[in-house]
Formats: sequence, C-alpha cells, structure tokens
Amino acid sequence: MTDNKTIYALSTASGKSGVAVFRISGESAFDVFDKLTSKPSAQVESRKMYLLSLHNNCGEILDNCLIVGFKAPHSFTGENVVEINCHGSKAVIRGILDALSCIKDFRLATAGEFSKRAFYNGKMDLTAAEGLADLIEAETSLQRKVALQQMGGALLSLYESWRNRLVDVLAYVEAYIDFPDENIPKNTVFKLSNDVLTIGNEIKNHLQVNKIEERLRDGFRVAIAGPVNAGKSSLINAIAKRNVAIVSDVAGTTRDVIETYIDLNGFPVIFADTAGLRETTDSVEKIGVSLAKEKITTADFKLFMFDASVDSPDIFNDYFSAENNYIVVANKSDKLTPEQKQNLQNSGCILISAKNSENISAITDKIYSYFSEMYNSSSTQIITRQRYREALQECLENLLRFNLDKEIELAAEDIRLACRAIGKITGRVEVDEVLNKIFSSFCIGK
Repeated sequence: MTDNKTIYALSTASGKSGVAVFRISGESAFDVFDKLTSKPSAQVESRKMYLLSLHNNCGEILDNCLIVGFKAPHSFTGENVVEINCHGSKAVIRGILDALSCIKDFRLATAGEFSKRAFYNGKMDLTAAEGLADLIEAETSLQRKVALQQMGGALLSLYESWRNRLVDVLAYVEAYIDFPDENIPKNTVFKLSNDVLTIGNEIKNHLQVNKIEERLRDGFRVAIAGPVNAGKSSLINAIAKRNVAIVSDVAGTTRDVIETYIDLNGFPVIFADTAGLRETTDSVEKIGVSLAKEKITTADFKLFMFDASVDSPDIFNDYFSAENNYIVVANKSDKLTPEQKQNLQNSGCILISAKNSENISAITDKIYSYFSEMYNSSSTQIITRQRYREALQECLENLLRFNLDKEIELAAEDIRLACRAIGKITGRVEVDEVLNKIFSSFCIGK
C-alpha cells in the first residue's frame, strides 16, 4: 500500500439516487463517529447499524444516516471499515465528501484501492479480486455466474492445488540439494517425475479445453451472411426486436458491418449484419464484401441466409466447413409452395420469414444450443483472463524442462519457476514456503 491513511469513497454511482453508500477503511475509520456524529466510537458495537444525524465541522446537519462499523480484521478490507447509508441527493453527497476530507489522515480512495487493501490483508487473492471486477461488469446471468464462481474460489482452489503439489516436489528436491552425499532413491525419482508429469498434463488439458473465456467477457460472435436482398437486415432487426439496420429493396444497402449486442438466455452474443456477398465494381461495396468474408471466417457461429424464392442453399457450398458451427436459413418462406418448403427442410434448412418475424426462435434456439454445448464441454473452472493463460503456459514450459537426470539444482529451478508462474495468477509467491515444507517433512535441525 502507498500509505497507511484512512481512505473513503462513494461506493454507489454518482448522481441523484434514492440511497447512496460511502465506504471508509483504515485504522482511523471509526473517527467518523467521533467527528461527524454524536455517538462516541468507544460505544460503537461492530456490525451493528445506528440511525444517526451526520453533521459537518460547523455542526450543520447533513443528513440522517444509517451507519455501521466493522472492526478489523472482520471486514471487506481486513481493516476497520465504516459504511454510511444516506440519501442520494447531490447536495448530501457533496456535503459528506467535504466533511470526510476534513478529518485528519483521511484521503479519497483511488480506483480499486479497497479491493487492493483486501488483497494485501489476505482477504482475497487476485483471482477473487478480478472475479469481483467481472461481477460488477456482468451484463448477463452467465457472466454473473462465472464471476461468482471465481469470487468463491473456484480458480484459486484449482491453481493452489497445483502449486501446493509442486511445492511438495520442490521440498524433496531442495532437501537432496542440502544433502548432496545422499543419492536420490529410484522410487523417489519415479514418484517426483510422475507427479510433475501428472500436473503438467492437468494444466495442458485445462489450457486446451478452455477456449471461451474471451467470449464470455466480450461476447460470442455470430455472422449473418448471404447474397444481397436475402433479408439479413430484417433478420437482425427481428432478433434484436428493434430497428438496428436499414431495410431496403435496393441491392447493396448494407455496405458496412452492423453489430448489435443480445443477451441470449444468459449468453452475451454479438450479431453482425454483413454486406451482401456478390461480385461488384463499387469500390465501397467491395470493402463491405471483404469485411463480410472476414466476419464469416472469425465468427463463432454463422447464419448463411438466402432468399428461398430465388436461390438455393448450394450458393454457400464454398463456405461450409467441418466445424458444424453454422446453420442455413431459408428466408421468405411465405412465398414458397408446400413442396418447396418440404424439400428445404429435408436439406436441413431453417425456414423463416424475417419480414413477418416468423420462426425466428428456431434460429436463436439453435445458436443457444451450440453455445451451451461449447460452454458445458469446457472446464468447470473457466480461464477468465489472458494473463492466467500466459502464466499457466509459462508454468507448463518449465515443467516440461524438468528432469532429474540433469544437475539437481537446475531441476529445482524448473520447479521453482513453475511455482512462481502459478503464483503470479493468485498473487501468492512466498519464498519461505519451501523451507516450511522441508522442516515439516524432514524435521531438519530437530
């Protein structure tokens, strides 16, 4: 921490509201009672809420507030914490901020400083802190669920289990460094090598099955592609249930990629309406077509859409892939004969009328089913940050280098670096940890 001053901040959103909450954290947090209320801090019971008048240095009443104190270490930050619940008018908020600023050794908190103090005081690890940040930013139920799992220690438990097992290996190796005259028994060499191999395989599998972390944070991407006048813009409007794109009978109306964000039963999904796929001499439209092809390539799921009264699904043969992450949508089904409809359904097409918003749910259900399967097939502990992936990859590289056939000091360094890489994720990199393992396991110096 930069200093030991008591920090304060408005924890709720600024502006007019029914209720506002201030949070104060630090050794002198309970001075709020002495300086701004008639209740002496010595008489304040921890975790008990009081209805008190809050006044400034001039004795002017600012508001009647509900105030609660949490004595260290039983608080969010691990320090003394006071929370003030007041009315959320701008005048009250401004008056309380001014009053708090006049208390000795109080200062305004910087962004994230309460969580930082909680980390320094051992109330949360870095994964929990980042889970809290994700929870605050969550826009869908699935994002909320993943953030709460991370805050609850899902990732911490997994990563700490790997690190603890590696510390056990390192303790053995370090012990034999301390006693160079003793050869490592063959069964010990086998056990240590097997332990490292097992952990390495677990990390490798964790990295391989986790492919959706960025999508959960930033959104799964769905590209709507097809020839001009296929009804793509009408479809995205029907899915969004509002006018996102311009709908026109003029070919080539959509020249750029138009995107809209949808909460699809908890999955954050970004639908992209792309320019019509066709050969054109218009330089601007050419760029649009190029962007459309790029979106098809990078999308997590594709909707290949065509005007069933004019074209057939064969026009997309060059775009189909073995990934099976697409569906073919036959639009303008209201213009088809029963026989035509049956033939298209037999070929696997989904029949819709985007203009009349008919059977749109069949499309969204397919997309939801695909993303649900992707999510369920992933690990229960999802990698939610790119830095986690990089640290785990660094750990794995060091484990792959481990070999007890080389100098034992070098083997120990491989494990030490692997432990440190995992420690970067949780923020727990402890130098004395190996020594503690040695003393407890081998009773050295007893």
